[in-house]
Amino acid sequence: MTHADDTIRVQIPLKVRKKNGRPKIMPPADYLPSEDQTQDPHVLRAIGRAWGWRRRMDTGEFSTIMELAEAVGLAERHVSRQLRLAYLAPEVLKRLTCGREPLAVSLYDLCFLPGEAWPEQEQRGFS
Repeated sequence: MTHADDTIRVQIPLKVRKKNGRPKIMPPADYLPSEDQTQDPHVLRAIGRAWGWRRRMDTGEFSTIMELAEAVGLAERHVSRQLRLAYLAPEVLKRLTCGREPLAVSLYDLCFLPGEAWPEQEQRGFS
């Protein structure tokens, strides 16, 4: 059994700030993540949005990309291009969302990878 003297306290110097109306944990001022260990928030947001759109289309909420684009207030061309991210190879999605490796292509070019075979997607996206 542990006693009060055996307790270890860990203090992490974080601050909570509001950003866009939501609380966000801010790291210490001297913390600098290395460039190769961060995930691109734009890519993660685009993938999440694409999967949300795909789910809405699969459930029948929208029957065409044009209807979806009008509902979300974006250009049909933009929605069509980013919707392709929901059809990336599973290994590519895993590396993008869970991995800590940089992309070899831009977000724009990433939208065109789903048209290729799965092994080619992984090779072009990360090499």
